[in-house]
Amino acid sequence: MRYSHQRETIREIISSTNIHPTADWIFQQAKHKIPNISLGTVYRNLRQLAADGAIRTIYDGSVARYDWNIEPHDHLKCRICGDIVDIHVLSDGIHNKVQKQYKFEVDDVEMNIIGICKKHK
Repeated sequence: MRYSHQRETIREIISSTNIHPTADWIFQQAKHKIPNISLGTVYRNLRQLAADGAIRTIYDGSVARYDWNIEPHDHLKCRICGDIVDIHVLSDGIHNKVQKQYKFEVDDVEMNIIGICKKHK
């Protein structure tokens, strides 16, 4: 991938947070550093970064969010505030169970566990 100041800025913005930001949030942050950046440029660079494996795209319903953590992991999502938190759940047992029960070869498992976070208890 050829170097791009805009792409590097977008990657740095994503890497600086654990909130799993949306493209619009990233765009608002990028405008502070590159005032003339367009939302289209942000979307193009997000697609490129994801295609190159530099970031992950996760879907929160129909909303794409972006994650700097490209290692396999799962998420907790609070149904009240919408916060998304990275967790690591061993999924080897799920791989084996699905393969045996459904004769389905599993490449990857991504779980989103939905509930209420500690802020609302």
